[in-house]
Amino acid sequence: MAWWTLAALLLCLSTVCCEETVQEFTSSTLINNVVQDPLTGRIYVGAVNAIYQLDSSLNQERKVETGPKRDSRLCTPPIVSCTDAKMTNNTNKLLLVHPSNGSLIVCGSLFKGICSLLNLSNIEQQIYYSDSKGEKTYVASSEEAVSVVGVMSTLAQSENKFEVFVVGKGYGIYDNTKLISTRILQDYDEWVVFENIVEASAVQATPFIQKYMHNFRYSFKEGGFIYFLFTRTRGGASNKNFTFISRLCENDTHYYSYIELQLSCGTNNMYNKAQAAFIASPGEELVQNLNASGRYGTEDSQDKVLFVVSSTDEEKPHSGLCMYPLSSVNGRMKDIASSCYTSSGKYESIVVVEAPYTTSSSVLCSNQVPKETLERYPCGADFLTSPLASTEDFALSAPAVHNSSDLLTAVAVAVETRHTVAFLGSSSGKVYGLHLSDTPAVYRTIFGPSSGDAVNKHLFFTTNSSHLYITAGKKISMVPVEECHLMTDCRSCMALKDPYCGWCVLEGRCTRKSDCRRAEVEKHWLWSPKNQCVEITSFQPPNLSCRKTQEVKINVLSLPTIEGANTLECVFNSFKSQAQMSNSVVSCLLPDLPKIPATPTGKGGSLTSVAPKLLNTNTNLSLGRVLPDFVRVPVKIFVNDKVELASSYFTFYDCSAATRKAENIPCMSCVDSEWSCQWNTQDFTCSDSNDSLGGDHIIKHKEGTMCPTFENANPPLIPVGYEIPINFTGKNLRVYQDRQFKIGTELMLSNEKQVTTADSVFMFDGYKFAYDKAQTVSVLFYIKDASTNKKIDSKLNVTLYNCAMGREDCSLCKSADPIYNCVWCGETQSCEYQKRCLHDERVDCPNPKITDIIPLYGPLKGGISVTIKGSNLGIVKEDIESITVARVPCKHQEEKYSVSTSVVCEIGEVQQTDKGVVEVKLKGGKSGTSTVMFTYRDPKPEMVQPNQGPQAGGTLITITGTDLDTGSKEDLNITVGEVACVVETFLKDITCKTGRYKAQKVPSENLVVTVKYGKYTEKHVPTPFRFFEDPKLHHHNPKASFICGGRKIFVTGSGFDLIQNAAMKVVPSSEQSSYTGSVKSEAAVHSKNDSVMLFYSPTVNVTKDIESLRTYIVMDNIELELQDFHYHPNPKFEENQKRTISENSIISITGKGFAKAMTAPEAEAFVGDVLCVVNTLQDDKLFLDSPRTKPTSRFKRPKRDTNSDLLELRIKFGHGEWIVGSVEYEKKPEAPLGIIIPAVIAPMVLIIIVSVYCYRRKSQQAEREYEKVKHQLENLEESVRDRCKKEFTDLMIEMEDHTNDVSEARIPFLDYKTYTDRVFFLPSKDGANDVMITGKLDIPEGRRATVTQALNQFSNLLNSKPFLINFIRTLEGRPDFNARSRGYFASLLTVALHGKLEYYTDIMRTLLLDLMEQYVHSKNPKLMLRRSETVVERMLCNWMSICLYQFLKDSAGEPLYKLFKAIKHQVEKGPVDAVVKKAKYTLNDTGLLGDDVEYCMLTLQVLVHGEGPDVTLVKVLNCDTISQVKEKIIEQVYKNLPYSQRPKVESVTLEWRPGSTGQILSDLDLTSQKEGRWKRMNTLAHYNVRDNATVVLSRILHPLQSYDQHQDSHEERNALLEDDKVFHLVRPAEELDEIKSKRGSMKDKSMTKAITELYLTRLLSVKGTLQQFVDDFFRSVLCSAVVPPAVKYFFDFLDEQAQKHDNVDEETIHIWKTNSLPLRFWVNILKNPHFIFDVHVNEVVDASLSVIAQTFMDACTKSEHKLSRDSPSNKLLYAKEISTYKKMVDDYYKGIRQMVPVSDQDMNTHLAEVSRSHTDKLNTQVALHQLYQYASKYYDVIITSLDEDPAAQNKQLTLRLQQIAAALENKVTDL
Repeated sequence: MAWWTLAALLLCLSTVCCEETVQEFTSSTLINNVVQDPLTGRIYVGAVNAIYQLDSSLNQERKVETGPKRDSRLCTPPIVSCTDAKMTNNTNKLLLVHPSNGSLIVCGSLFKGICSLLNLSNIEQQIYYSDSKGEKTYVASSEEAVSVVGVMSTLAQSENKFEVFVVGKGYGIYDNTKLISTRILQDYDEWVVFENIVEASAVQATPFIQKYMHNFRYSFKEGGFIYFLFTRTRGGASNKNFTFISRLCENDTHYYSYIELQLSCGTNNMYNKAQAAFIASPGEELVQNLNASGRYGTEDSQDKVLFVVSSTDEEKPHSGLCMYPLSSVNGRMKDIASSCYTSSGKYESIVVVEAPYTTSSSVLCSNQVPKETLERYPCGADFLTSPLASTEDFALSAPAVHNSSDLLTAVAVAVETRHTVAFLGSSSGKVYGLHLSDTPAVYRTIFGPSSGDAVNKHLFFTTNSSHLYITAGKKISMVPVEECHLMTDCRSCMALKDPYCGWCVLEGRCTRKSDCRRAEVEKHWLWSPKNQCVEITSFQPPNLSCRKTQEVKINVLSLPTIEGANTLECVFNSFKSQAQMSNSVVSCLLPDLPKIPATPTGKGGSLTSVAPKLLNTNTNLSLGRVLPDFVRVPVKIFVNDKVELASSYFTFYDCSAATRKAENIPCMSCVDSEWSCQWNTQDFTCSDSNDSLGGDHIIKHKEGTMCPTFENANPPLIPVGYEIPINFTGKNLRVYQDRQFKIGTELMLSNEKQVTTADSVFMFDGYKFAYDKAQTVSVLFYIKDASTNKKIDSKLNVTLYNCAMGREDCSLCKSADPIYNCVWCGETQSCEYQKRCLHDERVDCPNPKITDIIPLYGPLKGGISVTIKGSNLGIVKEDIESITVARVPCKHQEEKYSVSTSVVCEIGEVQQTDKGVVEVKLKGGKSGTSTVMFTYRDPKPEMVQPNQGPQAGGTLITITGTDLDTGSKEDLNITVGEVACVVETFLKDITCKTGRYKAQKVPSENLVVTVKYGKYTEKHVPTPFRFFEDPKLHHHNPKASFICGGRKIFVTGSGFDLIQNAAMKVVPSSEQSSYTGSVKSEAAVHSKNDSVMLFYSPTVNVTKDIESLRTYIVMDNIELELQDFHYHPNPKFEENQKRTISENSIISITGKGFAKAMTAPEAEAFVGDVLCVVNTLQDDKLFLDSPRTKPTSRFKRPKRDTNSDLLELRIKFGHGEWIVGSVEYEKKPEAPLGIIIPAVIAPMVLIIIVSVYCYRRKSQQAEREYEKVKHQLENLEESVRDRCKKEFTDLMIEMEDHTNDVSEARIPFLDYKTYTDRVFFLPSKDGANDVMITGKLDIPEGRRATVTQALNQFSNLLNSKPFLINFIRTLEGRPDFNARSRGYFASLLTVALHGKLEYYTDIMRTLLLDLMEQYVHSKNPKLMLRRSETVVERMLCNWMSICLYQFLKDSAGEPLYKLFKAIKHQVEKGPVDAVVKKAKYTLNDTGLLGDDVEYCMLTLQVLVHGEGPDVTLVKVLNCDTISQVKEKIIEQVYKNLPYSQRPKVESVTLEWRPGSTGQILSDLDLTSQKEGRWKRMNTLAHYNVRDNATVVLSRILHPLQSYDQHQDSHEERNALLEDDKVFHLVRPAEELDEIKSKRGSMKDKSMTKAITELYLTRLLSVKGTLQQFVDDFFRSVLCSAVVPPAVKYFFDFLDEQAQKHDNVDEETIHIWKTNSLPLRFWVNILKNPHFIFDVHVNEVVDASLSVIAQTFMDACTKSEHKLSRDSPSNKLLYAKEISTYKKMVDDYYKGIRQMVPVSDQDMNTHLAEVSRSHTDKLNTQVALHQLYQYASKYYDVIITSLDEDPAAQNKQLTLRLQQIAAALENKVTDL
């Protein structure tokens, strides 16, 4: 059937693992402030017109709209009758967390800067706000540009302690005048909330605030002081800013302690303007550097340092980072106060104090007091001068530890181990990671969330410092502080230079130090900035002959100690040997001789497989090939056979190949090589050194001077074509006495000559060489022993020269160096060696000959250079006597003279056009005349085209006219006004490119184009040229491309018609880029007009650092960066298996990264040569419509599958093409007629005729029935197929929103406590009211301490293994301790022992071993763990739940959530009966709505009362009840909130507004329709609500009173409640039967009633639609690539125990594993998604989940399910997939078995981490209390059992239990 085809297609979709994405939040407006709650980690965002509450992962929890509202800066709030008021945005000015009372302080720019208090847990709850208290409560500023900072504090006054916040605020025209103010947070006496309670006129005086223009950047509290960092002027004529830090005592009620200190940053206070700051403790490394500098005294790592980024006061500022230890700041401020109070304001005779906030004429610091007074009043007093400030000379200076050409806008500092790291935000949107070492350096660049927007100063870390929150523009991103795990080898790890990272040697990972197990052990964790990996530094011996093998000692740098169970191994190519370690030396055996690779020979057309990089660069080249004399073998050292420690290459040399390096000197090549080789002069061989061989014929290593050698060739110069005898000498030739030699060289070809000897001198007759490639060439001779034809070392070298080369005429010949004896031979008319020219040697050269003149045309005024070319134009420049051009003298330019061939001169002026020959005269009377004529003429330019261009220049203009090609290109100079125009072409027309127009006025005036020829001729073009404003870029779309390029990019702007050439260029970022070469890609504009340009994005040939690529639009001379344009790596496609398709198929393609830079309309897909429609494109999936016609083309590339019907499936994204698999069209059966007709049909004709005749009547009737049924089945099948296809496509499109939510970390995972509460205790009899979930124990106040102490003692008793085992066994022995009690007890025990999960696991193992013994020996082993009948079985279930929580969050949770959402979405697409809980679309046949209900889809426009004017569109059905409509509205409106935080259906009302009046909608009212005793629930159709209707959702304060509020009278409500017979879509079947019996015939009714079985096809439709989500979930659960350690650990435990018992087979082990994990955990989670997610699972969705859960259970069983037509529909539904799922389960179990075991130590470490992370969140005390109830109930039995246990007696467990019972004696009445 066709639906099986669709199911198979869906099964082919594979799961794509999502890459870790940066978590991000986007506000709808600009973000002003961001703060963090240190207790919960929540993030609060203050933006324009909104406050957001986010969780620590940046998921939005709440939002409060704060504007726009009616306001005016001129009016006093409340704004009631202000005529100037208008809708005004509310900029957030101040945001402070007040954790002690759980409130958030929010101050905005509206209403004079009034603040409010919001609930920290739910900011939608406003704690306090008042706009009627007057000016005293105006805190912030109404001006956006005025800075405001604040810090929480306490203030003691009048014996009362108040919670306050201290505010620093700049100057605003309409604001309050207080520079510093202290604001109270409660009403007290006459004070009101937010009132300033400290009056200090000196600091709060208006004139000085306006005078100094304070700009507050940072505030903090430390050591009892409050500090403010700000910039201000010094109040003079200069507006230059200076950085100050001020301080006041926290308990100073008058600001007497207020002191300002100027901070100087950089040389001469280069960076004078503070931008942002961060207070932090420095790391030990930084402390050492600070102390070593001697600048600040002695610091400690516990001291605080203020890190400040400051900038210059320029238009394009530079920035620097400076550090100020807080101890130095305080010390300098103490000096200021001391100088003022005791030394008249002087410090070491320098005035250091000034009073910035006073105009008093009295002398500053005139009242001197004793030093004891200063000590007595550290926070000042009314009789002491205040406020004080330092003079500029007494500023605290600090060097800039980092300088940046970028404007730094934020800083955050963290300490990793002992190292300090600063993260610096910049105005370009980047964040730089800076390691504050002794030489600080940027090691990392992070791209902020909003490209191009400056990083907000609020830069800070998560509570565990693992991530950094970066704010820019409207976005906040959460970025990990390190990316160590991305580096896969030590070198790349070291290249990071990241102080967070290091190489974990024994684990082979790049990690943080805390993530490496033995990091504290020396050399086990190598720190990245040290750039030192484990390296092989040398070998001993360093190399070895390829004919030897032995042990080698390897010196390894940074090698850690390898001990214990760890093993070392050396690998040489494929040869492995065990290694021994001593200190840092590793000893290994070298490979056996047969396994040593052969030395490359270069024969046979190719070298052996040795990479070129392994070869010595000093080798010779022969025929272009490298001929080495060694081979380098890769060496790797492994630990534990899997982790590579280090690698290098060991060299095996081959002495026999050493002579290849210089074949003419074989002996010296051999013995002087780096290898230990020796030369045998007798047999001419090079072999390994052997001390046992000796004699004169052996030349030892490094004894090259002893080699027999021929040298000193004479003469050194040999002419071509003339035979000259050559003499030479020899040395060390005694071994070749009486031998004959022959000589040769390559130029002699094979004509070797005999060598003769006379008086120890060797000679040969010479050779008539032929060579015409160059004037000279060096010739190397070789010498051979005539008898053996072997070469003997020869250093014979002569220079061969050819007189004729380059000396084509007489003058050139005579200019040759005399040592060559070259003469001009008249006989041959060529330059020859003197002895070759026997007759007619010429003394004088012929007359000059002129062959060419350049140029042929010149201007009348002359002044241009003419080049005269020819021969015999003199030997030296002085030979030229005169030159005339067209009879006009031409001035010789001697510096440009070339011997014999070229003369250059400058022509003179003529009065009119003329022409003539060129004549050159030489000294001695000889002259030459040209045959071509030179012409004087007058060029006339006439027009310029185009006549306008951009100010930046680059316009290519064309000048037309007559005789423009006069002179040469070099003589031409063109200007446009004063702007140079560079000549491009010089022909009949001239083209030149304009330069930049530097004048201010644009457009320019009409500018004259001037063409200048040479020195004296200027011509003006009649048509002018104008410069206009440069083109501008406005927008571009789309904003991303894959690196394959080819995507259409539309760029909009203005002025594009001015430009001629445009291109899109991509280059790497100049800063922080790792590119070392020149990487640039360009693509020319495809089309353009004045406002739009179309480009195809260039292809970029890079694979890493893609994020650093920058894109520019180049327009002539203009280059503008395309902001916010990003390149992404090419998408990755998974290879699709061969599949069969038809015309109606949907083709799915999986992979990842599709949607990063592509959309469905842009993408192209081909089946063969036919284009397919891409109807859906998601990031990991593509869906294509099959071609309507069968393609004809096949594969264009070779393939293994030779099936000719296969078609290529090709995807094209821009320029990128990928062949992702193959498809095959389904074959329609074709009868082989040529065989059938003669062989079958013909013999059967008679039979058929007879059959037709005999059975015609019956056949016709049967055929009609058959055709009717067949037609019905075909229609049904087509309907199911079309419905599956349509609904699957619709679901995939509509699920995109859900998928996007998932991608943005919007999955509503429950926290650990809620998760465990629901898994452990929600199934209990009390459900959500269970005391373990509520956590409430009714213990009297007076008894709490006693009870708590006793419960702690009971906890200690439970941690005694003998007691706990005895306790459990005793309880399980009681008959009234039933299965429910056992499960509940086990869950209590899990919580009570959560703090020691290792102990809990040990108890569980012990009990499991006992249980296993019982089942193996006395029961059926296969039944073990099937049911939770024992405590240990429930403990196992809880243990799995605990250990798999993180796996659920990281891996399996996402596909499970998608499956749940997909089912819910599909169910709600059709009618759902609210009473009988049946749906049209479901997987469960018992929950299938049998009736064919008519309905249509409606879109409602929903307004939420009290939440602004925004309209939310919600899709509903007209057959939905009002409650169902409410549910769908709440689901859509509050989709970003988890279910528990959404309003409930009963707490809201729905009002329909069809016109000016509204109508409340409800499920039942007086208008409800009645059918006998039955009342139909109201639907939207009942109220006649139309499409696009407007409804209002309102919350009600008292849901239980809703009827009273919204009904006309109590009587109406009573009337509604009289009859409780209610139905929605269909009435129950029994009711219909009852009516039928009363009324008789129901024929009419039954005609409209459908047969339920006919609607079973809907199950197929829903199943096909959801198949992919089911498969994705199954794959995520059954993926052996990602297995939680607990699963591996427990499965190994089962395997280990099974081996100990003979009657446990593989099937039994399979059943145990299935019972322990899939059935015990996964089925539970699958059927109850609300255990892990904050969602609501209704009955209809639960019914479908149950079917999938049953399928999962069936897949895990070994037994075969034999299906028949009587099998349940739910079983039949997934019958085909079961076999596939079973294989997945088998593969999963096999994969786990093959994994590396998890040790007890590793498991305990993992469990300890879980305990540490979560125990404090659980209700441990309540669990202990509930456990004690069991101890109390069975007290006597337990005491008896303990008394009988020797182990319990030894530990006095009975006594301890009795003591606990005594302490809890009144537990029943008290508790």
